[in-house]
Amino acid sequence: MSEIELPKAPGYFISKWREQGPVDIDTLTIWRDEMNWTTWLPLAEAAMFLDAAELLALIETVLSPAETATLSLVRRRMLGDTRLQPSIEAALDVARHPDTRDLALEGRLRMELGLAKYEAGDSEGAKEDLTWAETRLKSVAQASRDHDLSLINKAALHTACGEPVMALTVYSDIPRNGSHADETIALSRLGASRICAALGHDFDAARHAWNAHAHAIKANQVGMAIEGGALFLDFASSSIDENAEKMHIQVENSRPREAGEAAHALRIHPDDIDNVFHWCCSNMPEDSSGADRPDLRAMVSLAHRFEKLDTFSEMLNNPDSVEDPMLAAIVQSFIQDQHLKGLWDIRLATLTML
Repeated sequence: MSEIELPKAPGYFISKWREQGPVDIDTLTIWRDEMNWTTWLPLAEAAMFLDAAELLALIETVLSPAETATLSLVRRRMLGDTRLQPSIEAALDVARHPDTRDLALEGRLRMELGLAKYEAGDSEGAKEDLTWAETRLKSVAQASRDHDLSLINKAALHTACGEPVMALTVYSDIPRNGSHADETIALSRLGASRICAALGHDFDAARHAWNAHAHAIKANQVGMAIEGGALFLDFASSSIDENAEKMHIQVENSRPREAGEAAHALRIHPDDIDNVFHWCCSNMPEDSSGADRPDLRAMVSLAHRFEKLDTFSEMLNNPDSVEDPMLAAIVQSFIQDQHLKGLWDIRLATLTML
């Protein structure tokens, strides 16, 4: 089987411009092709978001009319415009016109229209547009960034509308071993894991969380990898079994259940727990500052559950290093040393009075 050449993140292109630019459009085209991008629009959007104005001005000279209309929409959103539906429809007119038609951008813009309709309270119209967009993008740009987004958005819409099984069906259209980006696979497995947990499907919830963790690592999305790892550890904590198969084997052997077949029992080898816990802790920021630290809340709580609090001994002995009141409350609840507990009481009171 041949390897699929995935494009590098647009940020690489911007970095190269800043290191080696400015250059002319012919050189930019060579860079674009080397990074396996076939269109200019994602690179123009990156230049806009990363404030590379000179590069953006150069790329804009080679955008198609449909790309220019779409970029204008992106610019309006970046500037805080919340009344985007007329702009989306205007861009759609360009993407549909026989002289300027762009089938893939028409799909993307229908996705944008669906999201705008949902925000306006039109769930049925949103479903229609998102389904149309996903079908079009699957046809003309399968596994592209926009197709991946259409799948994630469609699943999120079903979840928001109280249709979890429909959301799971959409997530199942993103295979682990296909050509979708690892970040997309990770996002889909995070969503699927939470849905399965809510439905009481413990093994599937843990399996999806494991896959989310693994694919987020591949995508270099550290925060998402910690989130997936923490979910996996949460599900696994009550199902530790030294005789269990390693999780990667269970994942490879998993298959859809037949009608009437009993659910797969959740059994997790302690080595899998240790490995995921160690990876997550090793890849967290070194300091514990920040007023909103869900990553630390999750991992400290899990450390307490697994009797691994020594991992966070430096933070536990320095209450003043913590700025998140919820994290302080979690730590204060299980500190045993009375002197240290008193210091955490003071820190928690200080943070909640701010």
